[in-house]
Amino acid sequence: MSSALIVRIVGAGVLGVVGWWVWEWIGDTPDFLPWGLAATIVGVVVGAAATPYFTIVPLRLALVRLRLVSASAFLAGTAGLVLGLVVAALISIPLARISGWPGIWVPVALSALLGFLGVAVAVSRGYDLRRILPDTAHSSDIPARTDGQVLVDTSAIIDGRIADVSQTGFLSGTLVIPRFVLDELRHIADSNDSLRRNRGRRGLEILTKLRKEAIVPVQVLDVDGWENMEVDGKLVKLAKSLKAPIVTTDYNLNRVAGIQGVKVLNVNDLANALKPAVIPGEDMEVRVIQEGKEVGQGVAFLDDGTMVVVEGGRRHLNTQIEVAVTRVLQTSAGRLIFAQLKGH
Repeated sequence: MSSALIVRIVGAGVLGVVGWWVWEWIGDTPDFLPWGLAATIVGVVVGAAATPYFTIVPLRLALVRLRLVSASAFLAGTAGLVLGLVVAALISIPLARISGWPGIWVPVALSALLGFLGVAVAVSRGYDLRRILPDTAHSSDIPARTDGQVLVDTSAIIDGRIADVSQTGFLSGTLVIPRFVLDELRHIADSNDSLRRNRGRRGLEILTKLRKEAIVPVQVLDVDGWENMEVDGKLVKLAKSLKAPIVTTDYNLNRVAGIQGVKVLNVNDLANALKPAVIPGEDMEVRVIQEGKEVGQGVAFLDDGTMVVVEGGRRHLNTQIEVAVTRVLQTSAGRLIFAQLKGH
């Protein structure tokens, strides 16, 4: 029996009893039928439908956040909570002698308020504690990373360049791979389509490389609290919950995440930014390998994969020629260079 079903049954029973109590409290008649039965049924239905959303979903999100909290921050928060509760207890000693509701609820309110303030102040000053007690996730001679986590999309894993980038040291924080992304990767690797199957297996190989060779830590996050939702939607929800950026090469995910205020680290944008600058009028040597779309055009490619459209290059197929750049067009898919034969 799943935990969600157990929670629904317990919630149905508890709210069913609550519905019966409410009927007894406001009912004008001792007869259970029909309004007592109706109140009980309403309680059962509401309990079965709503209980998971008030128990399982918040608990899963809380566990996700706790798994990503550093040891020093957790220790600081615990110390702040204990200190706040001790101060509240000392203040509440004289208040407890007051008769009536102030003697009960004022100490409770003080405990909640000072406990929260203790946690908030301690966590905000966690840097001072980290200077004394380094994060256990890192060795003692390596400074603790404080710039958070980065969620990795399926497309970025299959693309493979994220593994090379992680080895350079430009990425900081922890690369977080949600369980549903890993499940999607395995599903692609088991596909009947040979192309999808090869892409999925390549992604699993890249993931293995990431976990073994990457300088930054890699964490598989076992969370999937959003049923009947696509992987991209789950990833955006998780990113908003963790306030973490997403690494991807998926154009659609890039747009959807941007609209919802989630920061996206697009590997294609990084690759385009690192390509050598080319300006109109610059000369270069290229090898025309195919015909272009327009009459007389030839197409060549630079070493980094940039397409070069050569006017009048069709008659020089499979020939190394010297061209002059006429204009450069930057698109979301990459850079496109237009050139003409030198001397024309």
